[in-house]
Amino acid sequence: MKPQLLDILSALREVLPADRGFLPLHEPSFAGNEWGYVKQCLDTGWVSSVGAFVDRFETDLAAYAGVKRAIATVNGTAALHVCLLLAGVEAGDEVLIPSLTFIATANAVSYCGAVPHFVDSEERTLGLDPLRLAEHLRETVELRPDGCYNKVTGRRIRAVVPMHAFGHPVDLDPLCEVCGRFGIELIEDAAESLGSFYKGRHTGNWGRLSAVSFNGNKIITTGGGGAILTNDEELAARAKHLTTTAKVPHRWEFNHDMTGYNYRLPNLNAALGCAQLELLPGFLADKRRLAERYSAAFAGVAGLRFVTEPPFAGSNYWLNALLLDEELACERDALLALTNDAGIMTRPAWTLMHRLPMFAGFPRMADLSVAESLERRLINIPSSAFLGGETDGKA
Repeated sequence: MKPQLLDILSALREVLPADRGFLPLHEPSFAGNEWGYVKQCLDTGWVSSVGAFVDRFETDLAAYAGVKRAIATVNGTAALHVCLLLAGVEAGDEVLIPSLTFIATANAVSYCGAVPHFVDSEERTLGLDPLRLAEHLRETVELRPDGCYNKVTGRRIRAVVPMHAFGHPVDLDPLCEVCGRFGIELIEDAAESLGSFYKGRHTGNWGRLSAVSFNGNKIITTGGGGAILTNDEELAARAKHLTTTAKVPHRWEFNHDMTGYNYRLPNLNAALGCAQLELLPGFLADKRRLAERYSAAFAGVAGLRFVTEPPFAGSNYWLNALLLDEELACERDALLALTNDAGIMTRPAWTLMHRLPMFAGFPRMADLSVAESLERRLINIPSSAFLGGETDGKA
């Protein structure tokens, strides 16, 4: 075993508590009004998809993210699916997404009958590379009066969906410029970036629509859950309608004016979300403190770097990550085994989307070398907010 692997394990132990048994990658924390708010739901009987906590959660979330409207959904994938539909993505269209992403990004495209078109990432953000994308589009597309088309497949390229990996924002300004130049809709997959800011403004504000997630392992949780964020009131109204089975409001009749989706978040889950939003500033402070401790602990360890926020952004540090040097990449699985055997959960990056059997043969950049390198070298490490508490997570 290479000595660097033992050095990495030692650095992790320097930061992490030794008396908690197995340490998961990311645990939820319930230290506020969660019990009280959920009990209110149970006491009143309003536990399903209508209730005061749904309205409050949407209002509070929109205010925090600095958007006009938030529409709560049953999960982040559902939110992204509806974002794509509202942006006009149709069956047979192509949607540009990073190959290095969680599968929900590609699945949401497929739910529309559209085709994922895979693009490369950049190492400093771990997200979609706007400069490489611009080069790819110049070589690949033709602009017609009705939109941007792939010269090889003949399909329209309708949208691009950057995903803010592990909470680190993509470089959005040049990406917006690319979208404007080629007439492509921007939809942010902000599932992992609640509490992350790009040039002082919260993620989710650059496209007309964006999606966030509140799964059990996210920075705040509603158990399962997600939301659509938008600054367009008309799109918000359509999103609310579409996610509520497209039911026409009436005191007793069941009329529906289009094919809709049963994607609303239950009031019970929203109650949990309201309490978690109250705790979010503290979670962010703890997670930044944890990232600083990791950065210091790994500063003297050879063969890797601790991933930090890009210079233009403030990350929520949802999942902390180590990036092994290429020379150490062959030891990734040995390191995963060593740390997990020691009771410290670590995991690799997702399998690249273009390697998965259902997406093999779909359009992609000829060169995805950065994403392929990141896939080989990236390891996530424990990132629960309590680990960054004032007691160093060791009490």
